[in-house]
Amino acid sequence: MIRKRKRKRPGPLAETTRGCGRGAAAAVLVPGSCAEDQPHRRLREVLSARLPAAGGVSSRKRGRESRSQMEDARGILCADGGCLGDVLTEKGLVALKEPVAHVQLACSAQYCAFPADGNTLCVWSTEDPSHQPLTLGGHHEPVTAVAFGNAASPHLLCSASRDHVITWRLHECRQKALQGLTPRGLVVGTLLGKVLCLRLSPDDRAAAVCAGKKIFVLDTASRSTLAELEGHRGAVTAAEFCPWQTRIIVSVSEDRSFKVWDHHVESLIYSSSVLTASPLLSLLIHAGSRQLVTGCAHGQLWIFSLVEGHHYRCVTRVDLKKKRESFSRRTESRLCSLPEDSPHPSTDGWKEREEAEASLPVLGLASCALSVILPAECAGQSSENAVCLWIGSSVGLFLFNLASFELEAALHYKDFRSLSIQVAGSCAVESGAGGDKAVCLLASLLGRKIALLEIHVAALVTSQRRHAAGRGLSVLPRAHVLSTSPLRFRPAEERAQPALQAPSGSAGQRAVKDRPLVFHSKVRSSGYASTPRTTMFLPKTNTRSSGGRSLPRSHGHSKEYPLELSLPTRVHKQLVLAHGPPAAATCVQYSGDGRWLACGLANHLSLVLRADLAGTPTVFSGHDRPVSTVCWSQDSRWLLSASQDGTLRLWSLRRAEHVLCVGRDMFSKPVGSAQFYYLDAFILSSSGPELQLLRHHMDTSKDEIRRYRQKSWCRRVFRLRTTGATGITSLSAVNDFYSYLVLAAGRNRTLEVFDLNAARSAAVIVEAHSRPVHQICQNKGSSSTTLQPLLYNLFATTAAGDGLKLWDVRTLRCERCFEGHPNHGYPCGIAFSPCGRYVASGADDRHVYMYDVGSSTFSHRLAGHTDTVTGVAFSPSVPQAVC
Repeated sequence: MIRKRKRKRPGPLAETTRGCGRGAAAAVLVPGSCAEDQPHRRLREVLSARLPAAGGVSSRKRGRESRSQMEDARGILCADGGCLGDVLTEKGLVALKEPVAHVQLACSAQYCAFPADGNTLCVWSTEDPSHQPLTLGGHHEPVTAVAFGNAASPHLLCSASRDHVITWRLHECRQKALQGLTPRGLVVGTLLGKVLCLRLSPDDRAAAVCAGKKIFVLDTASRSTLAELEGHRGAVTAAEFCPWQTRIIVSVSEDRSFKVWDHHVESLIYSSSVLTASPLLSLLIHAGSRQLVTGCAHGQLWIFSLVEGHHYRCVTRVDLKKKRESFSRRTESRLCSLPEDSPHPSTDGWKEREEAEASLPVLGLASCALSVILPAECAGQSSENAVCLWIGSSVGLFLFNLASFELEAALHYKDFRSLSIQVAGSCAVESGAGGDKAVCLLASLLGRKIALLEIHVAALVTSQRRHAAGRGLSVLPRAHVLSTSPLRFRPAEERAQPALQAPSGSAGQRAVKDRPLVFHSKVRSSGYASTPRTTMFLPKTNTRSSGGRSLPRSHGHSKEYPLELSLPTRVHKQLVLAHGPPAAATCVQYSGDGRWLACGLANHLSLVLRADLAGTPTVFSGHDRPVSTVCWSQDSRWLLSASQDGTLRLWSLRRAEHVLCVGRDMFSKPVGSAQFYYLDAFILSSSGPELQLLRHHMDTSKDEIRRYRQKSWCRRVFRLRTTGATGITSLSAVNDFYSYLVLAAGRNRTLEVFDLNAARSAAVIVEAHSRPVHQICQNKGSSSTTLQPLLYNLFATTAAGDGLKLWDVRTLRCERCFEGHPNHGYPCGIAFSPCGRYVASGADDRHVYMYDVGSSTFSHRLAGHTDTVTGVAFSPSVPQAVC
């Protein structure tokens, strides 16, 4: 009887290499796919016998022994089968004898390098890892850090261990290996200790070696020690050379701080305070924005400004876990809005991760030019020069926008079931030469595997971006007014206007009319009781009939706005608002011609002042509660005010009295915001969840008999409710030219775009801020400036405790975020400069912060107030601001 021999169950490493042999690595990786579902592919087993092993200080016999050990350690290398996936491809996989979970890996556009067998280095080509891999030997101790040089030629590789720091010229090493010779490196340092990080200078002439609590700066040519920097209280985990000042080195440490050094004189320039409770692990200096980014083991990022004069100020702090949760919710809302026949990516991994790891350690940082990768129609106006960062963590890779401080894409390892490494211990990311692809080298946290991944960045970002519901939107109108649009509303009085026009004649003949003296209608006056009077300011009813202006302007206000002096930097004049009891100013706004300034107060009053703050202010009284909004008409003749008493009042600037009061009989809930719209043809107002379009008529003529009868009127033309019936906290629309779009902010932290030409909601932005938006401000320019048409699509929003965000109405995306000003309590106002280059914001620290729209940090900080700055406005004609 022949007994069947029992088959031994393969071990974990054998199962790993066998699964790789079945096509797990070279297959197309799609979220939710499985390795067994992919077609079997032919594997090419790469043997080290192709190339002789090399040792920097050993003999050829020693190289052959190292080569045989390398064959056993590498297992099976999974090569690229020539088929690239839509998002991710695993191009190479190797199983090692020793774990390399916390070793610094190296990755460039052409090569990647890692410790293969303790003291041996393996160099792969990122295009084809199986094509002539290079093995370098020369260390006697395990290699703990690897880094590539920055110069294009010669291509340097630097490796460090406890015994040596060696530099390798890759081209020469490859030529020697092809000739059967032993590649040799140049030893630049010895016995420095355990090295955690290694970096080369931009010109590759110096190397920063982080060993223990010290940083050794070594000369790669003379092999001498240039500087020894000491001052950290914990092990130094990362260091970077400043790209524009190579004598400057920035380092982070386990003591949770960063330091700035001048290694030419071996001096400390700046030392930060303790940033967090977790050790700092990674560091990146971005040359374009001149910012420093560092990440810790608890998943937090800090961004500091390295601009001269900013004194290493903190731009923002980012919680990666919260950003990932917010990004997942936005992506899920996008999936819900897709058509039924559209392919929906798998979201099973997101649900499984809700109870996963408590933190996301930042293992690595790398730059990524996203504007070069994406098509032109996907990029916003202000994001042309914006860059993104690759954030490597233990569970995935994240693409972080350095301008908007939001995630652009998230790649989780668990979403790709055929991926060999699910939890990473260390990683290195680098964008490809063309920019459309990125390569990532991963080391397993618990296993002994290293994998090379190729990421298709454009496919990753476009698959996870929000559904383009706002595509085609523009502040400038692109079509005629529809026949069904509420903007076509015309009252009977206006349609009969040609019949009411009097023939031309003298002013006295037009003004003297018969008026009733008594209540009997048959008794008429001779007209001598009234003095001749002419109407000076007629409303402009036909914008095409005359090119003249409705108000005379002085020559000083008709000049072109000086763009080179567009930012006010000092206090010119101060004025104390001492009308009645002391009260705070709630809102301010300049008139369109820049001659007048309106101010709303908390003591129920509104003031109108001259723009130069000279003379006595004109007081408008009538509200019963604080004034929340003031708005000028386009011709600067009328002033609109909204109050917390639930009423709207229109005031005549010439008569200094109110001509119209719209009360609670028209609004079911108190009025939140109000403004003139469509070249003063309408009034926009918000009442609870309703956006209301009001038609108005102002009549300032006096009737001696019916003097208390209000001749002005206001009628509701159209109203529209917000999505979800959420209350409106702020609204904004352009009044200086015809525009169909209205922006509204809701109490549920959403932004909604209404198209009044189509009489519907055009788009909704969910979770625009972490708190409800209290003000929306559009880039409207002024009559004294000329802006590019695309700049009118920019608008800014602000919320207490969540900074200020810049948006593009075409993409409905946050293009930039400003968080340098403290605003945690009282709502602070914001304003665009007429040139569109700056945004001003009030703050809790009694300052006004001026931001450049091309930078995430403030340019100037204006002092002079003694309390919270609640409102700010730019003059439309001269470079000055009031707050």
